[in-house]
Amino acid sequence: MIPAVAISMGDPLGIGPEVLALALTDLEVRVRLDPVVFGDRATLQRAAELRKVPFEARVVQVGNLPARPSAREAGAAALEYVNRASRAVIAREAKALCTAPLSKARVALGAPGFMGHTEHLARTSGTPTAMMLAGPRLRVVLATNHLALHDVPGKISAAQIAFVTELACRELRDRWRIAKPRIAVCGLNPHAGEGGIFGDEEARVVAPAIEQSRVAGIDASGPHPADGLFPRAARGDFDAVVALYHDQGLIPAKLLDFNETVNVTLGLPFVRTSPDHGTADDIAWQAKADARPMISALLLAAKLASSA
Repeated sequence: MIPAVAISMGDPLGIGPEVLALALTDLEVRVRLDPVVFGDRATLQRAAELRKVPFEARVVQVGNLPARPSAREAGAAALEYVNRASRAVIAREAKALCTAPLSKARVALGAPGFMGHTEHLARTSGTPTAMMLAGPRLRVVLATNHLALHDVPGKISAAQIAFVTELACRELRDRWRIAKPRIAVCGLNPHAGEGGIFGDEEARVVAPAIEQSRVAGIDASGPHPADGLFPRAARGDFDAVVALYHDQGLIPAKLLDFNETVNVTLGLPFVRTSPDHGTADDIAWQAKADARPMISALLLAAKLASSA
């Protein structure tokens, strides 16, 4: 039996409805999963008409969205779609959650402090999580998520890096069926500190985290200079890379396989995926958006749900 996947429609002012309507017409998507969309039917129908495709998926109507929502209304609606879809998965009405993109800024208009899907789902589920970018050639897990760069050195700790390394190992073993995952950990500084010349975080924070993971039986290595590590990981030398801050991990992941790289939240009691892009307001509702990242996110959600 193909798995039911709960899908949040995303921000109605962004490209979410458009890429979702397109993705649901993809033959492989139709074969691999049973979609249940949480959102606004009229918006989805309008998006399908824009892209000249039929819209036939089940829709759980959430609220009454105005025909021309304000930024605040769009943000509030997008967040409620996520909440309703995630509750459906928790109640086992679906096997996985796939979220179309929302605008953090618009959600924050009505929910101050909102940082993104990953942090919100961690808080509402009560479980510590990590963000993985999973592509066909590279998997990257973040030790820190949405932080200003100047805050990163003060936020990373041996305990956090070890937690993310161990979580990545467990999820790769349980969901990806990799018997003994090989995890490589980035250094924070250029050349992984160059023996302390460019900083001491590698010796003081990162190396103890790696040793802690090894003691726990994990095949972890590092700290590696990030610029040399990512080409090795893309060649298959490692099953995942732990990056210490957002752009350190996301730039190589997106550069390498943008359309097929999927955002996966590790640590939740259910599968959650998302396309690795935002609302793309500059091209929204112009029939220009590419549905391939959404297709990749839906297919991975179905795959991981089937292996759970």
